Amino acid sequence: MPLPPLYGHEGIRNRLAGAIASGRLPQGLLFEGPQGVGKQRLALWLGQALLCERNDGGAKREGCGDCRPCRLVLTLSHPDLHWFVPVELERRAADADKQVELAEEALGEVLAARRERPLYERPSGMASHGIASVRLLLRKLALTPVMGPRKVFVIGDAERLVPQTGAEAAANALLKALEEPPPDTVLVLTTAEPDALLATIRSRVVRVRVARLADSVVTAFAQRELGLADEPSLSQRVTAAEGCIGRLLAEGGVGGTGGAERGEGAERFLHAVQDGPVARLGFALSLQPFQARGGFTAMLDELLVRLRSEARAGKDSGKVVSAIARVLDARELAQGNVNPQLVAAVLGEDLGSPR
Repeated sequence: MPLPPLYGHEGIRNRLAGAIASGRLPQGLLFEGPQGVGKQRLALWLGQALLCERNDGGAKREGCGDCRPCRLVLTLSHPDLHWFVPVELERRAADADKQVELAEEALGEVLAARRERPLYERPSGMASHGIASVRLLLRKLALTPVMGPRKVFVIGDAERLVPQTGAEAAANALLKALEEPPPDTVLVLTTAEPDALLATIRSRVVRVRVARLADSVVTAFAQRELGLADEPSLSQRVTAAEGCIGRLLAEGGVGGTGGAERGEGAERFLHAVQDGPVARLGFALSLQPFQARGGFTAMLDELLVRLRSEARAGKDSGKVVSAIARVLDARELAQGNVNPQLVAAVLGEDLGSPR
């Protein structure tokens, strides 16, 4: 199933198309904006424009949508378009090469699911760009293009790039690639949390702010792509989406747990932490045992979003940083499918202890 058309963002699209036509498109870009506003879809649109074989260098360069490269991009099958998304590895391997293979396999499964259902859900709270994914990306950077003159890399949810002790060489290599990418390569990172990226990464890319869409654009998407009728409930959903098509999808239950449910879980957990040991234990015991992935990891992900927002607002930075570290530890434990009741109890005790 092909990707749905890109809705809105005409101003950015015109500027990017003009940069392509004039040969001044930066090789490293960072699309930043609210969650669900269409940053990755915009990056894929740019990839299509760069790989289209019918662009003749005129005043405005966009993908034609009809040539073979365009069709391959729209079905996420072009060999020179590399879309890296956060993945969750089901297994671990001591050998680095084997770990890269596992990352490639997990990435392939995610992209196969997106080919089947392009209106995809957000990655789980446990998914990340780990060191194995970074090594896989570096290997693909070194390859020559298969079909055309260039390669395009899209790194979605780049705030989930995970620095790891002992892996500094790979991290430095990624920074080097962003600073001096191969001449036949364009890299596009997307993020809803630019401040969560390393400053050294932000300094090596051209930042592009992707603004919220008009309600009329979100409404058009809902009617044409989702088949929603023009009724009062649609107007309410569009208003609640706040200019972000992805939020409209989450609210409608397309492919996963909606943002409201995640937010309520995080809110209840924080209240339990504040209410003392009995409330914390009660919350932990209310969770389903042996289901660390899914709703529990989504709650941890929402906790991280809230804590990072507090850090950016300058709230008690030492305590907030400590809390972020503990939530990240909990996410790592949950990746091993441990009992979420136990993880929640320990995390609640850590967050509730005075510092």
